[in-house]
Amino acid sequence: MDFNITHLLKIASELNITIKQIEATATLLDEGATVPFISRYRKEATGSLDEVQVAAIRDRLEQLRELDKRRESILKSIRDQEKLTPELEDQIMAAETMAVLEDIYLPYKPKRRTKATIAREKGLEPLAQRLFAQENFDVDAEAANYISEEKEVKDTAEALAGARDIMAEWMNENAEARATMRQLFEKKGVFKSRVMLGKEEEGQKFKDYFEWEEPIEKAPSHRILAMRRGETENILMLSAQPDEEEALAKLEAMFVQGNNAASEQVKQAAKDCYKRLLKMSMETEVRLSSKKRADEEAIRVFADNLRQLLLSSPLGQKTVLALDPGFRTGVKSVVLDKQGKLLHNETIYAHSGQRQQEEAAQAVRYMVTRFEVEAIAIGNGTASRETEAFVKSLKLPASVMVVMVNESGASIYSASEVAREEFPDQDVTVRGAVSIGRRLMDPLAELVKIDPKSIGVGQYQHDVDQSALKHSLDDVVMSCVNAVGVEVNTASKQLLTYVSGLGPALAQNIVDYRNENGPFRTRTELKKVPRLGDKAFEQAAGFLRIRDAKNPLDASAVHPESYPIVEQMAKDLGVTVQDLMRSDELRKKIELKKYVTDTVGLPTLQDILSELAKPGRDPRQTFEAFSFTEGVNEIKDLREGMKLPGIVTNVAAFGAFVDVGVHQDGLVHVSHLSDRFVSNPHDVVKVGQKVEVTVLEVDVNRKRISLSMKGDPAAPKPAGGGNRDRSNSKGASKREEEPMDDFQAKLAKLKGMFK
Repeated sequence: MDFNITHLLKIASELNITIKQIEATATLLDEGATVPFISRYRKEATGSLDEVQVAAIRDRLEQLRELDKRRESILKSIRDQEKLTPELEDQIMAAETMAVLEDIYLPYKPKRRTKATIAREKGLEPLAQRLFAQENFDVDAEAANYISEEKEVKDTAEALAGARDIMAEWMNENAEARATMRQLFEKKGVFKSRVMLGKEEEGQKFKDYFEWEEPIEKAPSHRILAMRRGETENILMLSAQPDEEEALAKLEAMFVQGNNAASEQVKQAAKDCYKRLLKMSMETEVRLSSKKRADEEAIRVFADNLRQLLLSSPLGQKTVLALDPGFRTGVKSVVLDKQGKLLHNETIYAHSGQRQQEEAAQAVRYMVTRFEVEAIAIGNGTASRETEAFVKSLKLPASVMVVMVNESGASIYSASEVAREEFPDQDVTVRGAVSIGRRLMDPLAELVKIDPKSIGVGQYQHDVDQSALKHSLDDVVMSCVNAVGVEVNTASKQLLTYVSGLGPALAQNIVDYRNENGPFRTRTELKKVPRLGDKAFEQAAGFLRIRDAKNPLDASAVHPESYPIVEQMAKDLGVTVQDLMRSDELRKKIELKKYVTDTVGLPTLQDILSELAKPGRDPRQTFEAFSFTEGVNEIKDLREGMKLPGIVTNVAAFGAFVDVGVHQDGLVHVSHLSDRFVSNPHDVVKVGQKVEVTVLEVDVNRKRISLSMKGDPAAPKPAGGGNRDRSNSKGASKREEEPMDDFQAKLAKLKGMFK
């Protein structure tokens, strides 16, 4: 396959990876291989690149190819104008960023009729050229030569004004001038935010930005997005500019050559160029670039949080009673079997009077006994703590654990097409309760059915680039699904969709085939699924599991293409594959070097050996039950100094939000996450982590809870120095906004090298 060698060299240099690795990865990507497949099953080809590196190569290749497409378009446009010189072509070919490329193209870009265009039509370009040379001559006398009734130049002032319009356009289209101004805006530009007249009351949530200034270069993601949202909602006026005098001085230094009358005209043209053309253009650019930076950071944090949530510990295959609490409308109750199938549903009224409470108690005891319930999942919304107290008062068997489950997005799922398809005969309340129960059993399998933006682990997700957000979140979901593996005979269509090589259509075909023919007995049988060809099978098979299959390897992450290797290992030892999987002693006798071939090396062989030891092992942590403090059910129950257990629900650049069981998350500011200085909250906490917090401050009216994790002996200590507390800059909003493998953080770092 042909690749642009310049691209390969550039990426190799940026990522400190060999050209051979880049080319192999690019070839696999262009052949349709997915990031999880390449990193898991093509280690020999790529030199054991991980998911982060493979994704970085993919994204950088896309960037460079887009740049090349634009380059070709620009060359064609200038060539069609018959203005392409060898020097100009060299400049265009050497441009390494889209901004530089567009600067070079600007003078040749078809444009609407401008003031400079009108001046040229009046024949004033020669005057502009004479002035721009800045020789010592009588400017007024020269300008008088261009007075013409026919061309509507009535006096010298009009002639000079037209010449200045032409010179201003030259300056605006000068690539060096634009690069200088761009750097000034980026390095010394300042965001200035002011409240619009009469919007003080309406815009209270943006109060921190009513009189706010901050360097563009240092502004954090959440504040950039907050100010932009305030501007969009017509609450704030926002500008992004450097000091005007400094900008004018730089521009004049580039174009004003002397100290005569012509130079004075050039100076006036420079001032007009900046105020009328460059300032607006550069402000637009710096606002876009800062927005892109803010988007990238917000998306990275969102993706990190999503990864942590999706990889939350599963309870596993247990019979579950799921309760969706409510006061007046009752508690929706469903019983799910070990596979998550709905067995029973009813509504109980645990908070509506003595008689109804007794009936509710009888109903719960009956369901627990009849269905041999092993765990009770309670949604953490309205009436959750009251429902938890009610259930615990029933003195159920000690073996029945009671677990509070985060129900964010359950209502979105219950009204979705997916839920209607699964439960056409049930109403939204039953579907919501089912989702709560299944989240306890397997968070990943259930959460993939919901738009990640509805799960509640992001900030400003509706303000960031939606295409980039979807791309990043899809990457995370696919990475998590394939890291865990999917049981093909029980997986939903939504879960199968994210398996490497499948997608919605093949996922549906697998479900249809399963429904018509019964459960799959071997991985090979997947090839009978309509439209699931050899390529899709190659990509997907290793990530699909078949429990209790005839071939035990079908329940493991060993790829079918490697089955002959395992069979040969067993044959050489005179045992069966099952024996190898059961006996550590037998596996120790395997000499891996004997099985190295041109296509299979030690990395793959070591993976096979690890998988034989723990076939189909779930990488997620073991489930641990958690309980909030009894008697602390509402925000008014909180007191300063209280120590409480909590669960991290969201992590942002400025701290972490923690659920302490009062229906309102509290904020642990970054300065209170640890006894040591913390620069990145993700170094200390992750979504779903169980922590102990101390209540610092409670504002019942504004529903704000300030918490601290300082002094928590269980709190992880961040790496790196200092013991000084550092707070956000003045005016930072208090309510705006350890991944399993730091995927997004690493990817962001690698992408940062591209800039």
